[in-house]
Parts: sequence; C-alpha cells; structure tokens
Amino acid sequence: MAQTARLILGDQLNSHHSWYQQVNPNYLYIMIECRGEGSYAPHHLQKVVGIFSAMRQFAQSLESKGHDLYYNRILDSRIDGLQEVLESICVQKGIDSIEIQQPDEWRVQENILKLRNKGFKLSVASSEHFISEPSDFESTFSGKKTFVMETFYRKLRKREGILMDAGQPTGGTWNLDTKNRKKLPKGHHVPPAYLPCTDVSEILHEVLQADLPTIGTLEDPKEFIWPTTREQALNVFEHWLDYGYPLFGDYQDAMTTQSWSLYHSRISFALNIKLINPKEICHRAEQRFREDAGIPLNAAEGFIRQILGWREFMRGVYWFRMPQFATENFFEHKRSLPQWFWTGETNMKCQSHAIKQSLTYSYAHHIQRLMVTGNFALLAGIHPDEVDQWYLGIYIDAFEWVEITNTRGMSQYADGGWIATKPYAASANYMSKMGDYCEQCVYNPRTKLEKDSCPLNTLYWDFFDRNRDKLGSNFRLGMVYRTYDKMSPELKSGIRTKAAQVLNSIEQI
Repeated sequence: MAQTARLILGDQLNSHHSWYQQVNPNYLYIMIECRGEGSYAPHHLQKVVGIFSAMRQFAQSLESKGHDLYYNRILDSRIDGLQEVLESICVQKGIDSIEIQQPDEWRVQENILKLRNKGFKLSVASSEHFISEPSDFESTFSGKKTFVMETFYRKLRKREGILMDAGQPTGGTWNLDTKNRKKLPKGHHVPPAYLPCTDVSEILHEVLQADLPTIGTLEDPKEFIWPTTREQALNVFEHWLDYGYPLFGDYQDAMTTQSWSLYHSRISFALNIKLINPKEICHRAEQRFREDAGIPLNAAEGFIRQILGWREFMRGVYWFRMPQFATENFFEHKRSLPQWFWTGETNMKCQSHAIKQSLTYSYAHHIQRLMVTGNFALLAGIHPDEVDQWYLGIYIDAFEWVEITNTRGMSQYADGGWIATKPYAASANYMSKMGDYCEQCVYNPRTKLEKDSCPLNTLYWDFFDRNRDKLGSNFRLGMVYRTYDKMSPELKSGIRTKAAQVLNSIEQI
C-alpha cells in the first residue's frame, strides 16, 4: 500500500499532536533542513543551529516510538526550496499524497500548496497549537478599520476562563500594564537565568559547511543555552516561575546593562517552534499565581497577556492582512539601515548595548526591540523592509507571523494605525526614565542642539514635524504637537538642522 507523506516543519515540533498518538506504517513523516529556509534572511547562527538541533531531537523521539521517518539534513540536498526538496523526496519514494500541518507563515504555505499543480494530493491539518483560530480574529474585527488587542484579549480570557472569577476578571481589572513600568533600582540583584546545556558542535559544523548567511555568534557549541527539547523548555519555565515570576510584572519594561535576561521567561523560542503549548503555559502561570501569595496579580496578568493577548492577536493580524501587510510603508521611509546595526559599534549606549546583546544571545526583550532599536529606526526613517529583515534574522524567536506584525505594525507604524493607535516614538527622556543606558553614554540626554546632545532628542521632534500631515489629527498626539508649537521658531529651525546633521552622519553617531 502506498504511503502518505506527512511534512513536519521546523517550527511544528508539537509532540502532543494527534498525528503521533498512534504508529501507522502508512505514513512517512518527512523533516527537512532546508537551504532556502535557512537563507531567505541572514539568520542568527544560534537560531539556525537551535532549530536544527530541536528538529533532530524531535525526529529521534518519533523514530524511537516506531514512526517511519525520512530526515533531510542541511548537507543532504543541493536543492534550495522547501517544496522542491519535498517533491524530490516524494518522487523518490513513489508518494503522491501529502499531508501538512498549516504553516504559520503565509509564504511557506503558498509555496507548499503549489505542489497541487504538480499532481500531488495535498491536505492541510491544524497545527493544534494556538488558542484561537484566524476565523476568531476575523469574526471579531471584520469591517473594522483598526484592530484593538484589548478587545481580542478580553474575548479570549472570557472564553478560556483564564484569570477569571465568577465571570469577571480576577482582581476586578482586565489590564494592569500601568503597574508594569518600573525602572530597576540601583544595586538591584537579578537572579541568574536558567540555561539548558546542549552540545550542538556537529550541527554547527554542518551549518558552517553549508555556508548559510548567518549573523551573530555562538560562544560555546558544547553548551547551547536555548531549549531544544520539551523537557528543557519546561525546566526553563519552571525555574522562571520560581525566580523570575514574582518581579516580572514590576520590571518587565526595565532596561539595564547589568543583566541580559532580567525577569523575562525566555520561552518564546520554545513556544514558537511548538515544543510547549500556550494554553498549558497560561494555565500553569495562573495555577502558580493562585497557589503562591508571593506572585502579584500584575505579574500574572502581564505575563498571560503577552501570550493569550499579544501572541494570539498578532497571529490574527498576520493572517487577516497578509500578503499586503508586508508592503505597508505609511511614512514612505526609504533610508537604509546603518551598518552598525550589524555590529553594535555606535556611540549611542542604548543602541550599542541592545544590538551587541542581540548579536551575542540572539535575544533582547520586548522593550529593547520596540523602544530602543525599533524607536531609532522609526525616527531615522529606515525602510520597513530593512527593519523586517533585521528583526527576522537576529532573534531566535522571530518567525514572520509574529515578527512582521510587531515590527512593521507595532514598532514602525508602517501600517498607518491598524495595530497601534499612535507611533511608539521616544526621546532620550524615555531611555533615562526606564534604564541605565544614559548614565554610561557620551551623549547628553537632556539637551537638543549641543554638540553632545543625544541624537534621539532632535530626531524625535523632527519625526513629528516632518510627518505632521499624517499624524497631526491623531487624538493621542495632541500633547506632542501642542508642546512643539510652543517652541520658538529658532528652536524649531535648530532641531531641523541638527536632525539633518545626525541623519547625514548616521554611520558615525
């Protein structure tokens, strides 16, 4: 009897999926380390190695349970495209029927579905991972001109019964974000992060031999620090529940040079390749909150909102607005990304630290991404295509469905307001308020026109000045424009001149 091929993508490592609950010799599972998927953006070395390591261990687990599996390593095929490699394997095996789990990325799905034009019978199953379906999002926002995360978040909280008491939000408040904006106190000691230890030396050698375009570093391939199995991911999470959860709410927006992980759980990579499940994580976080009086509500709500709220919301936006979302450029920005985004070699301490940390760990937390590097790219007028590529490549948890919505929508406001009600723009005042960068920087965060003035200060006001026709009527920006209008003509002229100088010398700032 001819077999049916079941494709497992590198971000579909869900051991609880119904596919794997019974061994059936009629199915051949296929996993592909693909040159095309590894090179469409310059991915961080740790991201490529981490995904391949997780894939290989997942494959070994399936085979140990008796499943029939074909595994294509990165050096096994000279063919670049995922669908071409899959087609070649199926032809070699005499298979004309293919089943896939719905890919998370529009591009991947479109390419695989082209195999139907080659005569293959192809069916699509659920990945059985997410809490909501794109249809939930569409039914909520169909006909609307903007998307409001809070609306979707409350809908899912009610439906799933998470952090709910007698039909009302626990504590009587849906959103406690205003309580999650504290700066880390001086001398504060952050407990060390729990880091798994996996030997990825063989994979690293093969990746380097394949000559994939990578960025960043991997310091010790015998001690890879990101979870690549479900057990490791759960260990990371349980350690965080013990040591990071209590203060996560207070300091989730804080920035510091003293700790790269702070109080963040760092489970997004494991979530996004589906080693762990978002619903189980939310339930476990709620359970710990209800059992442990030391866990404040702002920590529980803030953490659950990131997963049940933002993560599910961004997936909904992605499938509702793609592929046109990937072309949005509301401000018509055209500038190229400075070369120091690839090295961190800039005098701006906030940018330098966030970028170098990203190159070292393939990680930065959400405020570093949104309000440090993303903020600079917005104020400087960087083309959103280049910003997308950078974020997609440098972060280990970045997959297009969650990266492009946060970057092009939330960070760059390139969608013109579908996701965010105003641009997330900030001057040096925000950096000083939320972190210790300014204390270590050569630039003065308090001045605008001096030689040593922080570039963010003039870029901030220049951004709102040059985009007044697009933003002047925004109800959330009234205070910004009222403040700007009170400035003297001389100060406004000086801001324009200084901003032009900054942008003209952007590679040297």
